[in-house]
Amino acid sequence: MEIGIIGSGHIGGTLTRRLRSLGHDVAVTNSRGPESLTDLAAETGARAAALEEVVQGAELVVVAIPLKAVPDLPAALFDGKLVVDANNYYPQRDGDVAELLDRSLSSSRWTADHLKGARVVKTFNNIQAAHLMDQGKPAGTAGRIALPVAGDDEDAKRVVMGLVDELGFDPVDAGTLDESWRQQPDTPVYGTDRDADGVREGLAAARP
Repeated sequence: MEIGIIGSGHIGGTLTRRLRSLGHDVAVTNSRGPESLTDLAAETGARAAALEEVVQGAELVVVAIPLKAVPDLPAALFDGKLVVDANNYYPQRDGDVAELLDRSLSSSRWTADHLKGARVVKTFNNIQAAHLMDQGKPAGTAGRIALPVAGDDEDAKRVVMGLVDELGFDPVDAGTLDESWRQQPDTPVYGTDRDADGVREGLAAARP
């Protein structure tokens, strides 16, 4: 698959490494420019490029940047694209966003509202980067870590769930983007490495 990754931090860098190791064609970008990604590109074989090139050439785009930077993305560029939202809202980093502070809106709905026309799917936001890197297991392995996957577009969600499985984790359908608050920080599934049954239980137990 042609995959674009926006962000080269903990999650973006980890996904660049993992997806390249699985044979995907990965292009990566960040706010500092392609020259800052020379080492990551050399290590992984990923292509460092400008934002427009990364998005335009991708079948799937992962957004793994501080949430406060999402409004700076050119929304028209993402029209029709399958976008994986790996972000979380952290008020101490991202500032006060009223709808997110009172949880009247999920952070992924907020992101989708900024990237109108994109098919947004939420995942990779509740797992530590080190565990995403090292703890993937073959399908059927007892205790395999599961990741919630939320989205409104069923076809897009199916593609992303297949990618989660390929990376070594059990994908669990977590409902719509409006329900994705159930996998945000301070919920039972956030950072807890549950198996599939545990993720389902944790999603059901989440409270606003």
